[in-house]
Amino acid sequence: MAKEALLRFGKPLLIVAAMLPLAALIYAALNNGLGTDPVKALIVETGEWALWLLLACFAVSPLRPWFGAAWLLRFRRTLGLLAFFYVSLHLVVVSNYLFFWDWAVVGEELSERPYIIAGFSAWLLMLPMAVTSNNWSVRRLRRSWRRVHMLMYPIMLLAWLHIAWQVRSSYFDAIVYGLIIFSLFLQRVKKLRKSC
Repeated sequence: MAKEALLRFGKPLLIVAAMLPLAALIYAALNNGLGTDPVKALIVETGEWALWLLLACFAVSPLRPWFGAAWLLRFRRTLGLLAFFYVSLHLVVVSNYLFFWDWAVVGEELSERPYIIAGFSAWLLMLPMAVTSNNWSVRRLRRSWRRVHMLMYPIMLLAWLHIAWQVRSSYFDAIVYGLIIFSLFLQRVKKLRKSC
């Protein structure tokens, strides 16, 4: 009974839960609750939630055999689209408050901050995945659909580089995220080898 309820209401609940951090962020922004550097707070919060949702999406396949929970696959597409939403929101915040939608500023920032190139490249690779995350595309693209969604591997690598290249003092977060991503990569590689 609980499983049926989870499968029926899980996706709407997941979407609502994922929107709660955004609602909290908007509330804080409207009430001067983002601290002394609100722009940095917006960039960090949207970026972190984008990364966490990406990790959750990437973890679905490796976690499924560990917990014997095939139903997890039902939420992978939703997690991926939510991750794309937060990555896009992160990009809009950066473009608006750091670049001011000025291409001259963009060119200057890209030359000084390579991590921005990594982040933007990850967003570009997510575009075809987001556009094809629907049943019509699965039927239309057939085998090519799986190839498109293999882009998740370079996306995760670029996401990690986006974090690692920003480090100025402590590498703790970069190392932790790197280990998580690497362990998930290993599980997926093992699965691919078994299927060959």
